[in-house]
Amino acid sequence: MTQFASGRPTIALAMQPSRTQHVLPEALIQRLDTVGHVLDAAPMQRFDDERAAKLLAETEILITGWGAPTIDAAALALSPHLKLVVHAAGTVKGLLGDSLFDRGILVSHSAQANALPVAEFTLAAIIFAGKKVFQFRDFYVADRNRARTLTMQAEAIGNYRRTVGIIGASRIGRRVIELLSPFDYRILLFDPMVGNAEAAKLGVEKAELDALMASADIVSLHAPSLPATRHMIDAHRLSLMKEGATFINTARGALVDEEALIATLKTGRIDAIIDVTDPEIPVAASAFYDLPNVFLTPHIAGAVGLERTRLGEMAVDEAIRFIEGKPLLYEVRREDMAHMA
Repeated sequence: MTQFASGRPTIALAMQPSRTQHVLPEALIQRLDTVGHVLDAAPMQRFDDERAAKLLAETEILITGWGAPTIDAAALALSPHLKLVVHAAGTVKGLLGDSLFDRGILVSHSAQANALPVAEFTLAAIIFAGKKVFQFRDFYVADRNRARTLTMQAEAIGNYRRTVGIIGASRIGRRVIELLSPFDYRILLFDPMVGNAEAAKLGVEKAELDALMASADIVSLHAPSLPATRHMIDAHRLSLMKEGATFINTARGALVDEEALIATLKTGRIDAIIDVTDPEIPVAASAFYDLPNVFLTPHIAGAVGLERTRLGEMAVDEAIRFIEGKPLLYEVRREDMAHMA
């Protein structure tokens, strides 16, 4: 068992309630309070007021979420007993820095829980893309008859023996590969960190990025957003895609040269399913809103609604493992930060 000052670990919360409904429902708060002492069930939204100073002075475990204030040097100075930060969300980039690791404070996160709905969304997007569902819908609604949709059914579409290209064997990319395994897809993978033996174990064919872009009927992007990956999908790589192929982005908008993507989409040569953009909300005049071959969603592939409870459950499970002296399952180390999304 981990040793705590009062024998019973003190726990505080920091997140924005308007963005984190369902993350920590009452039952999870009560579960935490059975293994520790939840100082206040109302989460902190800032660390620079009197309430935060009082809570942080006692806190040993801090559970954060979307909208949490940055745990900077000033916040750490107010937190002399802090031992663990568990982020009930995905990336911890922007939430903490080296000063926290310098103090030896452990960090964990719920990115694995957030990966599940993204992978589910991607699976649905791949299936709909292969079957040209959005084009069928548009023609049917526009014509109020089945003349064009009947003709389309004879085209070389559908999901039997199609080639799907996965860019990035991230936790989401790997889950997508797993979800695709029961289907009759050929799966290509580009990830320079994955060798041939691991690719075979995943049940995919390892491919270079240009070859994947040229071969896949559907390309799905799951790489981390890093300086080295900015605009990795550029005009040249988009030009390699097959006529009628679909590009799916549920990762980050900065991975794509969006001017080049819009120019390619305007030709009508490919389709796109886009959940993330750069900037996060496209300008009002963006062609993403109007192009008929674009299915645009407002960054909803990740946890929404009741799916958010998975994030809280994973965070609470990690906190309890720490309290019981067990190794964290999803620890984030200093060296991980350089290649995290």
